[in-house]
Amino acid sequence: MNPDNEHKQNHSAVCGHAHKHHTHTHEIRHTHKGVHVHEENAGSCEHADGHSCHHHGEVNEKTVNGLVWAFAVNMLLSIAELAGGIIGGSIALVADAFHNTFDAFSILIAVIAWRIGRKIPDEEYTFGYRRAETIGGFINLILLFVSGCYLLYEGISRLVTPEKINGSLIIWISVLALIIDIFTAKLSHHGSHGNSNMKMLFLHNVADALGSVAVIVSGLCVIYLDWYFVDGVMAVLISAYMIFQAAVSFRPVTRILMNAMPEGLSVSVIKNELMNVEGVTDIHHIHIWNIDEKKIAFACHAVTDDGTAGEKIKHLLDERFGIEHSTVQVETARCSCDVCR
Repeated sequence: MNPDNEHKQNHSAVCGHAHKHHTHTHEIRHTHKGVHVHEENAGSCEHADGHSCHHHGEVNEKTVNGLVWAFAVNMLLSIAELAGGIIGGSIALVADAFHNTFDAFSILIAVIAWRIGRKIPDEEYTFGYRRAETIGGFINLILLFVSGCYLLYEGISRLVTPEKINGSLIIWISVLALIIDIFTAKLSHHGSHGNSNMKMLFLHNVADALGSVAVIVSGLCVIYLDWYFVDGVMAVLISAYMIFQAAVSFRPVTRILMNAMPEGLSVSVIKNELMNVEGVTDIHHIHIWNIDEKKIAFACHAVTDDGTAGEKIKHLLDERFGIEHSTVQVETARCSCDVCR
C-alpha cells in the first residue's frame, strides 16, 4: 500500500496579557507505516483590539543613528587620549584609549548587526541574520583580550620603572572623555530594556566613565603627591578589567555559537513536562538551542496516538518555557533511526 501525504494548515492564537501571539511552528507527523502529516502555523503579533504590537524601549532607527554619531565621537576621543597619553607620558591614558577604541567598535558592531539583523530570512539563511551580532561580539572579545594582555604588560613595566607624566594634560583629556562616556551611556540606555546587546553596551559605557575617573585620580595623585607609580596601577586595573570583560563574556557567546542549551533551561525538566501532556507516551531526540540571544528553538520526537498532541506540546512550550519556535515530529511508535536508539 502506497503511503498517503496529507497537508493541513492551521491558524491558531495563543492568548495572554491582552496579546495574541501567532507562532510560526512546523510539525511533522510520522508513523511507523511511513505516513507523514505536515502542520504549519504562521502569523503575527497583535493586540486584542487588532492593533499591531509596539514594544516600548526597543532599538529604533533614531537610536541607531545616534549611535553612529557616538561611534565617531568615541573614535576622536580615542585618538585624543592616545596622543595625550604619548605626549603626557601616561600609560594609563594610553590604556584607556585602547579600551575606548574597542568600545567604539563595539558600538559600530552593534549598529551593523542591528541593520543586518533586520534582513528577513531567505533560502540561504533560513533562520535569519541575527547571529551576526554574536559573531561580531566574538571577534571583539578576542581583540579585547589580546589588547588587555599587552596593556597589562605595559602597566607592570611602568610599575617597575615609574616615569614622569603630565598630570594636568591627562586630567583635561580624561574630563572630556568622561563627558563623552556619560553621553554615550545615556544614548545606549534607551534601547537597553529587553535588548541584551544594548544593555551590555550601556554597562560598558558606564564602565568607561569609571575608567576616565580612574585616570583623573591618577593625574591628581601626580600633581599633588608626586605618586607617579599610580599611573601604572591604573593601567593595570584598566587592563585587568578588559581581560575580565573578555573572560566573563566568552562563555555565553560561545554557547550561542555552539548551539548549547540556553541558560535557565533543562532537558530533563522540559521532558518531564511534555510527558504529562495527555496522550504522549514518549519524548526523545530533544534539541534546544538559541537562534540568537532572545529566540530559542526546540525540536523533538513525540510518540502518541493523539492527533492533537503536537499542538498541545507546542502550546505548553510557549506558555511554560517561552519557546515559540518549535518543531515536533509526532510518531505512533518509537522510531528506530540511529540517532534515537
